[in-house]
Amino acid sequence: MCLQEQPDLCAERLIPLAAETSAICEAAAPERVEQWRKRFESATVTDWRCGDGSVLDALSVTEVADGVFVHQGLYETPTPANAGDLANIGFVIGGDAVAVIDAGGSRSVGERFYAAVRRQTDLPIKWLILTHMHPDHTMGAGVFQDAGAQIIGHPKLADALINRRTAYTENIAALIGPRAFLGTRVVGPDMDSGSVREIDLGGRRLVLRSFPTAHTDNDLTVFDGSTGTLFTGDLVFSVHTPALDGSILGWLSVLQEMAGFEAERIVPGHGPVSLPWPDGGLGTWNYLTTLAEETRQAIIRGESMRTAIDHLGNSMRGSWELFDEYNPRNATAAYKELEWE
Repeated sequence: MCLQEQPDLCAERLIPLAAETSAICEAAAPERVEQWRKRFESATVTDWRCGDGSVLDALSVTEVADGVFVHQGLYETPTPANAGDLANIGFVIGGDAVAVIDAGGSRSVGERFYAAVRRQTDLPIKWLILTHMHPDHTMGAGVFQDAGAQIIGHPKLADALINRRTAYTENIAALIGPRAFLGTRVVGPDMDSGSVREIDLGGRRLVLRSFPTAHTDNDLTVFDGSTGTLFTGDLVFSVHTPALDGSILGWLSVLQEMAGFEAERIVPGHGPVSLPWPDGGLGTWNYLTTLAEETRQAIIRGESMRTAIDHLGNSMRGSWELFDEYNPRNATAAYKELEWE
């Protein structure tokens, strides 16, 4: 695949195709390639070949519980070197099918994650569950849609992605560079967790739960009752500074509710591949409560937002990675919300 405006800028992309033999692949591929080509007006597909995907550098995964695998994202901002590989993303293998939870920050990351799934199982990837809208969790979704997965998200996810489609596309392309971004597109859900609250993978059920505005206005969690594993998405951060894109009060309320969940472990949206529950959520809780209290005190003192955001949260600087990248935004959002509390 090459950019039309820069025909020397090319990258090989994977189009998943279930084919038992090379001959079947060769027969089916031209139509699939043509369908795929129509989705990208700014690019051309110069050639194709059938292969088993073994040339892909599969993302590393850890089995955190029986049949539950997680890839740990980097504590970085998006760059061409990491291609948006920043979020924890996972998959659960049932008796009949696989569910993937979040898809990574670009097509190239999604392809490498698809390869990681295929290293573990040949079962069909029936579901892709997106825990919220942010591009480090969603921009690789096209790979799994091409593989035949049904995409599920919060009832507000579709509108959130539509409203941010242009911004996400332009911003991520600029940050990770055109080569890593080739083939990436914003893909919305086929259905939402208002209509689908449980998924049966064959002897293994996943429970989806949607929440009011917290980290964003479209957060959901995924619970595997077979192992007591809860995928929290970005409702829980560890090591990586939390990112507030919703409501600080709403987020604290949701964390209070989640503290009562009977889970053995969580997979946070950022941080180690798993943490014990509920202790694993204390870092996020402490960060948000401290930021909220410092913001309230600044408002009581009559500080302007411009003055306050220079110091709000600074007491926690040494406890979090990427603090300077995220804390000022969080402080701004918290001040705007709590000013009218």
